[in-house]
Amino acid sequence: MSRSERFSLRPSPEEWRRDWIARGELRDQRFELPPGVPSVIFDHARLVNVDFSGMRFADFSSHASEFEGCDFSGTAFEHLSMGATAAGGTWDRVNWPQSIFRDCVFRRTRFAPLTFFGNVRFERCVFDRSRLRQQTFTLEAEFVGCVFSGRLREINFWGRPTGNQAPLGRERNAFTGNDFTAAELDGVAFTHIDLHAQRWPGPPGYALLDRVTARVRAVLPLVEAWPDAKHQEEARFNLEFLAGRAVERNDDHAVVSPPDMGRRLPPALREELFEALRGTSSNTFPG
Repeated sequence: MSRSERFSLRPSPEEWRRDWIARGELRDQRFELPPGVPSVIFDHARLVNVDFSGMRFADFSSHASEFEGCDFSGTAFEHLSMGATAAGGTWDRVNWPQSIFRDCVFRRTRFAPLTFFGNVRFERCVFDRSRLRQQTFTLEAEFVGCVFSGRLREINFWGRPTGNQAPLGRERNAFTGNDFTAAELDGVAFTHIDLHAQRWPGPPGYALLDRVTARVRAVLPLVEAWPDAKHQEEARFNLEFLAGRAVERNDDHAVVSPPDMGRRLPPALREELFEALRGTSSNTFPG
């Protein structure tokens, strides 16, 4: 896209589509859709310091576009594709250009359930109490230097894209320098990611641990000494699951919290087991 290309917002040439197509460059203003237009596709567009705050989109799709310093605070998306394979047409499965969000703010943003992140890269973006829930279509998404706060629920982050990597032009997703210190992680999975290259919330709620498998073996005798067989079974299942996932995903490292010990365990037993796991061998949590 030429940086000097004039910004345009026009109806899709396909009469059956309700989307409008945005192209070119827009700077330093409020983004406005024509009355009655709920959907927009950004195709090779560049938006700098554009205000999207408080808007509602039935559909929002980005293809080979850049958003820099844009404000999405309070924005609501019913359907959202942040790194679409094609701009409203058919993907040729050969080229999949990346969309980039750089220095953007997503504060209390309502992300669509099951947002298609696609081939997208976030650089130094802020996700502040955004509704990031049940986001599993994140296989190709990259995050560098971003800050997350508030509750993150059932989200997957991937260090390696799966499937056909040729259209992406890379074998790994960049995922480094991200700050989760003010985040609550609930069912968040990190796969093939350097956990030590991120910042995490610390004890007593979380710990970044090495040698998870060895730690689990070391604390199993503690579990066997508990008087309640159901508590033993719950703890064994969750510890074995934790160890298996740590080996499979991150070279026997994991970010661990008391709920990982077993949500059906009494809180006191969860805390006891978590502290035992942390103290078994060298704890690599920064600081």
